[in-house]
Amino acid sequence: MDDGDVPDIREVSDADPMIAALWGKSKEKAGGRKNLLLSHLLDTAAVAERMWDGVLAPSTRRLIDEVAGGPGAGRRFFAWLCGVHDCGKATPAFQRLWPEGGDAVRAAGLMWHEPIASKFRWRHDKAGGNVVRAVLGEAGWLPEHVAWVWPIVAGHHGAFPSQGQLQPPRMAKGQLQGTGLWADVQRALVEQFTYELGYGGVGGVAPVQIPARAVQLHLSGLVVMADWIASDEEHFPGIDDIGLVSIAGARERAAKAWERLGLRGGWGQLREPGPEAFADRFGHGARSSQRMVLEAARRMTAPGLLVVEAPMGEGKTKTALLAAEVLAARFGADGVFVGMPTQATSDPMFSQVRAWLDRVEDGLASQVALLHGKSRFNKEWKKLLDGAEVDAEHRFGGVDEYGECCDDDLYGPDAAAFGGEPAGRGQRGPAEWFLGPKRGLLCPFVVGTIDQLLFAATRTRHVMLRMAGLAGKVVVLDEVHAADVYMSQFLMEGLRWLGQAGVPVVLLSATLPPGQRRDLVGAYLAGAASREESVTQDLPEPQGYPNVTAAWLPPGQTQPELFLDHCDSWRDDLPVRVERLSEVIPGRHRPRDEHRAAQEAADRSVADVLERDVGEAGCALVIRNTVDRAQSLYRELRARFGADVRLLHGRLTVAERADRTVDCLDLLGPPPKPGEVRRRKRPGRLILVATQLAEQSFDVDADLLVTDLAPIDLLLQRIGRLHRHEGVSRPQALSVPRVVVTGCAAGEDGAPPHFLGASEAIYGRFLLLRSMACIDEAVGDAGGWQIPRQVPELVRRVYESSIDAVPDGWTEAEEEARAQWAREQRERVDSATPHLLTRLGEHEQETLAGLHFTGASIEGGEQLLEAVVRDGERSAEVILVVNDGGMYRTLSGRPLTAGGDVADELLDEVLGSTVRLPTRYSKAAEEELRPLPGWYGHPWLGRSRALVLDNDRRASLGGRLLCYDDELGLAER
Repeated sequence: MDDGDVPDIREVSDADPMIAALWGKSKEKAGGRKNLLLSHLLDTAAVAERMWDGVLAPSTRRLIDEVAGGPGAGRRFFAWLCGVHDCGKATPAFQRLWPEGGDAVRAAGLMWHEPIASKFRWRHDKAGGNVVRAVLGEAGWLPEHVAWVWPIVAGHHGAFPSQGQLQPPRMAKGQLQGTGLWADVQRALVEQFTYELGYGGVGGVAPVQIPARAVQLHLSGLVVMADWIASDEEHFPGIDDIGLVSIAGARERAAKAWERLGLRGGWGQLREPGPEAFADRFGHGARSSQRMVLEAARRMTAPGLLVVEAPMGEGKTKTALLAAEVLAARFGADGVFVGMPTQATSDPMFSQVRAWLDRVEDGLASQVALLHGKSRFNKEWKKLLDGAEVDAEHRFGGVDEYGECCDDDLYGPDAAAFGGEPAGRGQRGPAEWFLGPKRGLLCPFVVGTIDQLLFAATRTRHVMLRMAGLAGKVVVLDEVHAADVYMSQFLMEGLRWLGQAGVPVVLLSATLPPGQRRDLVGAYLAGAASREESVTQDLPEPQGYPNVTAAWLPPGQTQPELFLDHCDSWRDDLPVRVERLSEVIPGRHRPRDEHRAAQEAADRSVADVLERDVGEAGCALVIRNTVDRAQSLYRELRARFGADVRLLHGRLTVAERADRTVDCLDLLGPPPKPGEVRRRKRPGRLILVATQLAEQSFDVDADLLVTDLAPIDLLLQRIGRLHRHEGVSRPQALSVPRVVVTGCAAGEDGAPPHFLGASEAIYGRFLLLRSMACIDEAVGDAGGWQIPRQVPELVRRVYESSIDAVPDGWTEAEEEARAQWAREQRERVDSATPHLLTRLGEHEQETLAGLHFTGASIEGGEQLLEAVVRDGERSAEVILVVNDGGMYRTLSGRPLTAGGDVADELLDEVLGSTVRLPTRYSKAAEEELRPLPGWYGHPWLGRSRALVLDNDRRASLGGRLLCYDDELGLAER
């Protein structure tokens, strides 16, 4: 049946005048004229039709078709499901909330007892779940279909209640739900809406399949998206005359709104790339490891998990992107999410993904969103959005808990995660609507931190929007070994949902411990099978390196299929000489002066090594495990080497950190390809002192590496920056790659070694002991390590606790450390559990009912969520300003007003002065710091704390003195 064909089978009923009185949006929230409830339902359905045609992935459309009854049935069913969401507003509980609208409803004959109703509250989303259960049951729907549909209606404001939570308070005596004619009107409203969409009755809407719970969550997110768009008062202004309400009119409104929105999907239905595609995309032929991975992707007969393990510099990222094309073509994905371990690693990946998409299809590069809290300081992202003026009259907000349009949603606590104010007309980047909080993953192509996936695995409000943003895409996660045991709980929970939703996933790692590989594959396949426990008890181990593991569950089967392969690396092993530079490590309770003296001596030792080995020529990378150690060493090196020393860490202002990152990549990045012109020549001498920011996905090449001790996988990642690029001219003295490990001290007479207290606090003594044993063996072996051939062996030796890895004299210390490590691991797993989207024993449930039964485990913005999924104390961010005799200034000296008001041309500079405090200052920051008086009410600054410095760049916080130095960053004094 065509959209315009409405069966003429319904007679006018006594309920019609009452339907004509029900309001959906008050006139204050609908452009000055109330919007009838039926009008809003039809508007939402019309928006859903546009979404089907314009943004839904082919895989999503196929799934909904199957649920609705076959090819061609899904579009109308989807529109109905989105539109029926607000049927719970046809209750006294909602209609009484706006007195003027309530009076009209009463005048039409629908009554309630206001003194009783006013004492209680019953949200219209829960009321909708109650209404739809009754209406669909009466219409003859099977109970199992009613059971999965009502939670989508009841959860459209962000949380899924249990069935028991749907009922209104008993003490309200039916006055919130409605007595008398109310049940007839509720049924008639749903029927009238259903007829308008071309169905012969509510019974004819009934689906034929129960979708997997992850698909239900995906659908729920799409319902929320349709509701939020249809709640915009400019393009869906009020209609208070029932005679003007129709699906045809709603479609006209939706068409105009859609044109203004500029929403679009990704690449649509891709053709599977052929053998020539690698060279077309990246300018060179595929290496053997890359061909191996692409062959594995082509062998998969259903969406599944692809685990790629290959050395640093092997080209895993390019492989993953082309594999994403293969998987998208085979299984109907319409875009990609690329998740990186950190904000710093996301920025260069953003550029790489845009360059790749530009080769896939013209125009796709402009549709990539950079999704992390500091993206506005990425120059490429900012340039993409520049020139797109914010049009305050054309913003699309969300809706509040009453279903009213809420523009504040666009500038909520998460807004900064999208890097800039929303784009308006003339935009060159992703559509404006995608740039509001909680919506970024709905962009067709997204690069961001892995946190975005972890957030989708948390029991938070509107989690369905995050899952809807991942479903319909190929998900690529780089450096997955970086997820510790706490983060891994969220990662595995996310993989469960993605597996059940049929989302292809590509995981990349150079140093993945075997146990972690087993857990990740098991989680994905358990989700695909809708099982509580893994369906792969005996996952085979890859035999070589590089290697690939492909795992998928064919339709209708209970056992997965696996494909494993390995090959040789594209380049010969790198013989890495391993040296150890011991330093004095005072006990934790020794006087501060003793610790300071030991640190200064350690700095001098490193400086001596660099002076001897780098001398007048060479590029060295020094990685310290803490900012304090990096700053201390920088002072020493600056005194000896002058301007040839750089410093990079996380306590720089965000603008300065971004600039320094780009500077380092320009100086030490890969040599230019044939025909390219490098902007800056590799320096004759340079020493970069950095923290773990330089550990992974940081494409720089060092002639020499000096690093604090870390667990072996992270140490090998750091070694991945050593002699990384081909064609680099190096001094003869540094022609052999060398790593010097410090931050430790050997024990006397075979006793266990000593480690920095900070390193033990970060990594744990158990892994450091086992890693130190590997290092000591390499130090005693003139051949050192053969990289990458020995990478899997070294990682396995440290992480497989059944392997004896330490000398006899360390055994007792190792056993003690092992017990402590195991205890801490269990505690960290337990601490993650309350925040997981699904609790133990719930993974085989069939509907979304009760998903938020105990409420959202986390409330707040992205910064709080980040602390939760990364198991960290919430670290405070502050904006640095200078108080100059009563006048506020920026760090560069540009004046603000006496109250701190910020002119538009200074906004980026002020925001760029944001710095993250050490976590030990978080409580003091929350108690002592506030926005400047002139910041209140500002969309970006209104929630930001100011750390006001004096003219010497100093401030007191928590009883301690902090100082911001242009070279060192934030430091304690």
